[in-house]
Amino acid sequence: MTTIPTHRTATVDPGPRTADVSVLVPARDEAENLPTFLDLCAEAFQGRPERYEVVVIDDGSRDDTAQVLVAAAARHPFLRTVRHRSPRGIADALRTGYQIASGDVLVFYPADLQFLPADIPRLVGPVLAGECDMVTGRKEGKYEKALVSGVYNALSRFLFRVPVRDLNNVKAWRREVMEGQPARPDWHRYMIVLAAAQGFTVREIPVALYPRRAGRSKFGLSRIPVGVLDMLSVWFELRFGRKPLLAFGILGAGMFSIAAVGGVLVLIGGLGTRPVWAVIETALILGSVFFATGMLGEQVASLRAEQREMRRRLDDVSRSAPRP
Repeated sequence: MTTIPTHRTATVDPGPRTADVSVLVPARDEAENLPTFLDLCAEAFQGRPERYEVVVIDDGSRDDTAQVLVAAAARHPFLRTVRHRSPRGIADALRTGYQIASGDVLVFYPADLQFLPADIPRLVGPVLAGECDMVTGRKEGKYEKALVSGVYNALSRFLFRVPVRDLNNVKAWRREVMEGQPARPDWHRYMIVLAAAQGFTVREIPVALYPRRAGRSKFGLSRIPVGVLDMLSVWFELRFGRKPLLAFGILGAGMFSIAAVGGVLVLIGGLGTRPVWAVIETALILGSVFFATGMLGEQVASLRAEQREMRRRLDDVSRSAPRP
């Protein structure tokens, strides 16, 4: 067993291996649940024709998670771990896990035992069989945040037209899907939306949900406004991310049209009152601001396109290099 420290993470790796499926498990203060979770993983993987590994990402835990993982690595040869020195969120944890995972199929699975590892082979089955690029679970069972989750999923289906009913759940996907995901905080919830927009196929299967056995949930009501803003951000990214001038140009043109109409009323109708002039001046200022914002957005979009191309080339080099 070796320990590799860096300024951002520390990794415990029992040695080189290859896997068909890499289960990415973000864990923050889950010391009580991880031993049982890993034991259940061992049972679920036993006798399977595909090879599994579990990559646990300790996301800045303050309990005994790190020590529990060191002990577990000696008992479970499929376990690999990486540690964030401070909490960075699930999206960043999945990105870290993806970078060290060796499987061609990746799985997002929480460590809180609300979803049992016995369902992992069912989740990855359609992807391994080549039937689809991504599989997401649909919660079955009592859920404390069922109302919030229902509203969130309904709004997401309305905005994005995705063919699934539960977006924020356990999921499995081809490695190529992760390569196209933006590295944005909390955008893991919209992985299916972004993947579907890129042409990847998605399937949904029912997955049983159980009460948390130990520890506390990391999500509260304060996450609702964050989720709504993220949803709007993803919608804007998909509609106008590559052509921001299209959105801001339309708004600017609308403002200039209002100013033009006001000017015609002043010249022809003799409506030279102060409120009319105030409307004209405000519309001209806002129109100029919108157009300037659109032009600046176009420059940012151009830089992002270059970054995506560079990232694609780096991923090509990474794929051609021998796996650990």
